Amino acid sequence: MPERTDTAPDNTDTPEEPTTFGQRVRHAREAAGRTRPVVGGLIGRSPEWVKAIETGRLGIPRLPLLLRLADVLDVEMADLTGDERLATSSYTKAAHSALPKIRAALTRYHLTPTAEPEAVRVLQARVRRAWTTWHAAGEHRTAVAELLPGLLTDLQKAARAYDGTDRRRVLVALTEALHLVQLYLAFQPAPELVMLASDRAMTAAQDADSPRAIASAAWYAGHTLRGTGDRHEARVDLAMQAAGLLRAGDDPEDVARRGLLQLAVALSYAKLGRRGDAERHWDRAGEAAGRLGEYAHPYLIFGQGMVDAYAITIYADLPHGREAVRAAEAVDLGGVPSATRRSFHMIETARAYSLQREPVSAVHMLKRAYDESPETAQFNTFTRTTVTELAETGPALIREEARALRLKLGLRPAA
Repeated sequence: MPERTDTAPDNTDTPEEPTTFGQRVRHAREAAGRTRPVVGGLIGRSPEWVKAIETGRLGIPRLPLLLRLADVLDVEMADLTGDERLATSSYTKAAHSALPKIRAALTRYHLTPTAEPEAVRVLQARVRRAWTTWHAAGEHRTAVAELLPGLLTDLQKAARAYDGTDRRRVLVALTEALHLVQLYLAFQPAPELVMLASDRAMTAAQDADSPRAIASAAWYAGHTLRGTGDRHEARVDLAMQAAGLLRAGDDPEDVARRGLLQLAVALSYAKLGRRGDAERHWDRAGEAAGRLGEYAHPYLIFGQGMVDAYAITIYADLPHGREAVRAAEAVDLGGVPSATRRSFHMIETARAYSLQREPVSAVHMLKRAYDESPETAQFNTFTRTTVTELAETGPALIREEARALRLKLGLRPAA
């Protein structure tokens, strides 16, 4: 009888506390809610290979593949190997130089209200400028890190000083600033700070009694919930609850958020390999974008370009490499008004080509992503692991290009 590769679990008992590499891989895969075919497809291996790893028939793979496996399972490499000495920061999550400053700003509380808080409209304008900085070309992470500490301090103090409508407006602005913190912390080795920023953003949004702020917080919290055991159910439930709070009608602020939350649900289903559900919610996001026409939300960036580009991620996560490449080739990223997002979607295009075993195209897209937004590429896990791998074991045709990009990213050769 041929070996099973469907979604049903086998009868192999796994200890409550996994002690071997294979047991840890299986534990992480099941916690992530992913099947062997999905995990295998995402790292370019068969379901049988994943089973052989989990059952101990194959040992620990070489470093580049091990890094890819940890990335797909949303865990650190040491979580799989059990060896804390195996630090992954050089290859996966590198710490930005301003991380200690952001950590200090996020974990400092300002309980005493300032005697003369900054005007609400001034605080709102500062938040808008910070978002413009994030989406602009250049060293966006470094630039926004100069703005966030003071902005968080002043917003917290103002929230303590104002009351009524002004306080609610300040809390909405604080929510938006905390979303920027969440984006800054993405791909940083500080998961506890991501959870803290997410929780504080949702709390501020609820205190502001703003359905729009709650909806935005739900979009960003959905990414944070990837690290929890029941993340799919939690993400879908949160997105649908938040969407239900928004007003019906054609106000772009509400339409954009409803579409964004449909996109969040589509991404969650894609990670589970549920293509029909993923496509259904992606279609609903597209309907919302269609209602907006040429409009794209100024800081959430939701619009038709974003919906089209996220099709790449959805099909790459399913994983269906051919459809992901087809989606990538149909997307006009010029319609996405954000250098950081354009760079991200170029990286996702590289991931699609990687699934199709097209390393030349993958490296080409990673180079474009770096040129578009250097810090987006520099701190992206897929970029770092893929460049590390191709610089050592890729085809000779692109090995030198991968090594040049590795140097730009500040990576050292794999051990």
